[in-house]
Amino acid sequence: MAVYPFSAIVGQDEMKRALIMAAVEPRIGGVLALGDRGTGKSTAIRALAALLPKIPTVKACAYRCAPDRPAGLCDLCSSPGARAKELASRPEAPSVVDLPLGATEDRVVGALDLERALVGGEKRFEPGLLARAHRGFLYIDEVNLLEDHLVDVLLDVAASGENVVEREGLSVRHPARFVLVGSGNPEEGELRPQLLDRFGISVDVRTPTDIDERMEVVRRREAYEQDPEAFVARWKRADGAVRRKIQTARDRLDGVVLPDPVLAKAVELCVALGSDGLRGELTLMRSARALAAYEGHDQVSMKTLRAVAPSALRHRLRKDPLDETDASVRVARTLSEVFGD
Repeated sequence: MAVYPFSAIVGQDEMKRALIMAAVEPRIGGVLALGDRGTGKSTAIRALAALLPKIPTVKACAYRCAPDRPAGLCDLCSSPGARAKELASRPEAPSVVDLPLGATEDRVVGALDLERALVGGEKRFEPGLLARAHRGFLYIDEVNLLEDHLVDVLLDVAASGENVVEREGLSVRHPARFVLVGSGNPEEGELRPQLLDRFGISVDVRTPTDIDERMEVVRRREAYEQDPEAFVARWKRADGAVRRKIQTARDRLDGVVLPDPVLAKAVELCVALGSDGLRGELTLMRSARALAAYEGHDQVSMKTLRAVAPSALRHRLRKDPLDETDASVRVARTLSEVFGD
């Protein structure tokens, strides 16, 4: 069945904006969507990946290496023999790889190909989910229920951008840079702080309460299920416009200026909220630059900074046992204090 169009998703503006910013600037660090079930979280990530521009990849490479980036190639593509000749490339759509909660570590990181080892006595590495997700998206539904040993693997790979496997006499190292997208219901358990901190953006996803909006969701879903091809064709132009804006934003991103007064206000905001470390400022600035580029601006404004602040900072607040106020409310309150309104 054709993928549901990104532009056809009703509401959920913060989640869609967060995914777009992560697509424009992958260094943001991924998107965490927490909230009610059945609110289009998985639909949105697959829809966004489907409309993204294709990326050049090395032909026949299991890790989807970028031929124009020598520093990020796998061992095979970076070998003297491979680099001596021009690497053949082909365009591919960014992948969306699901990481099931019950997945084994071998399936995630990769392991020895047992069939080849038993039949031919050949030691060959079978790439895992992290290899398939390279330069694409790794999606984890119910991420707050992910087993600890897999969380440790993700933390290591997220920090280094590489997956290192040493077992059964094999020693393999390959690039593994992806946009990590997680979703879940916070009522079913909290994320480990180390993993929560690795997500650049966090959004609250709620069931819409507006009657007209809910009716439109049902109408569009019914139309999609009755005739997916016709429904996708109806939204093709709108999705094409988003695709072009993302590509233009990527090209524009390096030239977006970050004025010192805006940076100073971002630092002041993080200090006022008491966010740990400096990752809050870095993520806040990367998010603001990505949104500015997507909206066609040459520099980050105070308005852009305010727009991205809740999603960049709400999951970085220190726990205060004497203050049970919702994190989003605390960020909004501090924004008003810092910006003087």
